[in-house]
Amino acid sequence: MNLLPQRFIFRFGFASQTSTFKGNYPCSIPSHGRRKFSATTLSLATPKSGEELLLVVGGGAAGIYGAIRAKTLAPNLKVVVIEKARPLSKVKISGGGRCNVTNGHCPDNKILAEQYPRGHKEFKGSFFHTHGPMDTMSWFSDHGVVLKIEEDGRVFPASDSSSTIIDCLMSEAKRSGVLLQTGKVVTSASSTADGKFAIKLEKRSLDYVEHVEADYLLIASGSSKQGYNLATQLGHSILEPVPSLFTFKIDDLKLAELSGVTFPKVKAKLQLEGIQKKIPQLTQVGPMLVTHWGLSGPVVLRLSAWGARYLSSSNYKGTLCVDFTPDLPIEDLKSALTRHKSQFLRQKVLNSYPSELAVVKRFWKYILDREGICGDMLWSSISNNLLISVAALLKDCAFSVKGKGQFKDEFVTAGGVPLSEIYLDMMGSRIHPHLYFAGEVVNVDGITGGFNFQNAWTGGYIAGTSIGNLAVHERVYQ
Repeated sequence: MNLLPQRFIFRFGFASQTSTFKGNYPCSIPSHGRRKFSATTLSLATPKSGEELLLVVGGGAAGIYGAIRAKTLAPNLKVVVIEKARPLSKVKISGGGRCNVTNGHCPDNKILAEQYPRGHKEFKGSFFHTHGPMDTMSWFSDHGVVLKIEEDGRVFPASDSSSTIIDCLMSEAKRSGVLLQTGKVVTSASSTADGKFAIKLEKRSLDYVEHVEADYLLIASGSSKQGYNLATQLGHSILEPVPSLFTFKIDDLKLAELSGVTFPKVKAKLQLEGIQKKIPQLTQVGPMLVTHWGLSGPVVLRLSAWGARYLSSSNYKGTLCVDFTPDLPIEDLKSALTRHKSQFLRQKVLNSYPSELAVVKRFWKYILDREGICGDMLWSSISNNLLISVAALLKDCAFSVKGKGQFKDEFVTAGGVPLSEIYLDMMGSRIHPHLYFAGEVVNVDGITGGFNFQNAWTGGYIAGTSIGNLAVHERVYQ
């Protein structure tokens, strides 16, 4: 269902071809098995008279978006994106290959900020006011992408293909004059006497080193060590990265037999040893899914995000307590079970159960097995104490979490450059002038639903705006 306003309905008008721009530079080939470097100065280090250089580390969503924004505002600024692998690779695989661009159900920026376990306090300010989900949707629509909002708020290209988003970004990067170089890694960065950045790049497959002097540096390298190393080299600290957004491995063979069973609405509470204080976000309500290895679904993913650091500290072990009838108080549940018993005395307990439970037969059998109730027993044989026990289990069913699984639609980490070391209104470093950050390299992560990409778009946009405006200002006063 397409719920976007009419202004978001455009036809995609760019060629379906990803363009990359690679420089051809001399290199030396190692001989006799010995590592040998040809150290040269990249042509980017000798720009035209008065031309400044922005070097972007990372060709992901934040890096490409920020590069386009900076180049759009400052056409005379040379903008080069360095990517060690394929550009926008995370965009390609996200959302099951559809790319969950953003979320369209959070028009209030304060509510939007609450979707970020790391960042929910800081983002209540001007961050999303500068460039929020509607701005992101407008940008893609204005550049030819037809978008749709699904019932849960997730925004996808109408094509249901991430290639649509990739082609749009690459086409706009090419049109605006952003240069992209792949297969290279920025291995070091330091400041020069005149306030610029001395950058060292390596193309390891060819044992080749390049040296670049940049006027501006935007680190948007995601959760890779490359970005963390560069940040520390330039004086920043790093909060240790830990996984966020993952499924729970449950040590329960009978539960594994329910793989594929979904629950539209449960209330789940995560309990971890050593955590004494009450953390409201460790209780979540929503859909849950049983997998071959344990539990998944929005409820579990949100718990994994909010509990990311606690779970890491506890070696991903804890207890998940699930209420399978959150809208049915326990007394009402007991009454429903008692009423059902009186109406179906001669039926087998496995074949008949209250409709108010809204569960499938396979799960009802699981509950009976956990209570030690044989499914062939008649309802007339079920004591009131057993009914109370069944009700209690449905309202508070404990699962032993034994580890974390993988959530293939999103790969997210908690950690990175502390927000306290960044001016969020321009994504600039508080430590080093002309140094900027965007995306997952910063200690920000969102729950599932398009929020992590929105952080990338917003951070990239703000950083690109800051750099572009500064470059124009400095050019005017040269």
